[in-house]
Amino acid sequence: MSILTTAETFLTDQFGAFGPLLVLGVLGVFMVLLAVVLLLNQPEDPLSKLQRDIAPGPHNKPQTERLRQKNRNEQLQKFASFLEPQNAEELSAMELKLRQAGYGSKDAVRVFHFAQMALGLLGLAAGLFYVYVLNADFKFDTQAMVLRIIGPGGAGYLLPKYWVTRRIAERKEEIESGFPDSLDMMLVCVEAGQSLDQSIVRVASELQASYPQLAFEFEIVAQEMKAGKDKEKVLRDMGTRCGVQDISSFVTVMIQSAAFGTSIAEALRVYASEMRDKRVMRAEEAANKLPVKMTIATMMLTVPPLLIILVGPSMQNIANMGNAGN
Repeated sequence: MSILTTAETFLTDQFGAFGPLLVLGVLGVFMVLLAVVLLLNQPEDPLSKLQRDIAPGPHNKPQTERLRQKNRNEQLQKFASFLEPQNAEELSAMELKLRQAGYGSKDAVRVFHFAQMALGLLGLAAGLFYVYVLNADFKFDTQAMVLRIIGPGGAGYLLPKYWVTRRIAERKEEIESGFPDSLDMMLVCVEAGQSLDQSIVRVASELQASYPQLAFEFEIVAQEMKAGKDKEKVLRDMGTRCGVQDISSFVTVMIQSAAFGTSIAEALRVYASEMRDKRVMRAEEAANKLPVKMTIATMMLTVPPLLIILVGPSMQNIANMGNAGN
């Protein structure tokens, strides 16, 4: 009992009368988060899984649904009601957004919403710890307290969305940078006698080191074509996944070339030339923006020190003259 009394006295002296209660609250939040993590990482009992699969009844899912849910995280499945949008359109839009960011896992939507919830709770806990523990002696007004508690929680909740948005922008930029080179490689392969399917496989293997995201998309196209999926649908799906206008235009060119029976090599040659010109124009645009950016940086970094050097001695002399007159 003496140890507990000593600890209680220490917490009361450090954090005020509510010190022990705050420490217990922080420990409670930590234990809840730890329990959630352990629950999610706990493997499912194989016997119960087998019984669930073979047991008849209204709760047993049909074969197509079981195949669709195969290899998904069973722990996240328990919280699917609030980790996934219940609207099918919202779920599809979120899946497409995560695919454009490079996250094609079946559990990507659930992991995204779980990350939002977990980081939001951690932000709230950090705000409470800052207000009631680190600044226990300082009295905040209502607005300041709300900002210091709700602010970190809101920032933690929005952090995954910001991360996904940045990933989408970076991935689109990488795909746009490597797409002209991939068209040149594809043109060489087609002119050498390979089919479009074979050229896509070769381009995917060649781009793996320099442009892995674009190579990954071409590899998906190659695997879907090998599986017997309709070529037009495969190409349209690629344009949708990438979200890049250049690839959408390329898909349209390939589909029209196949529909009208024109030469794929000729269509690739014309479009590859246009993509090279477009890349040059992007480089020129970035170069033309550079002087403006440098001008702003130069003004911000050089004008204030220059004013201090030129005006500072005069201001000092004026101040000395004023003191001497007094």
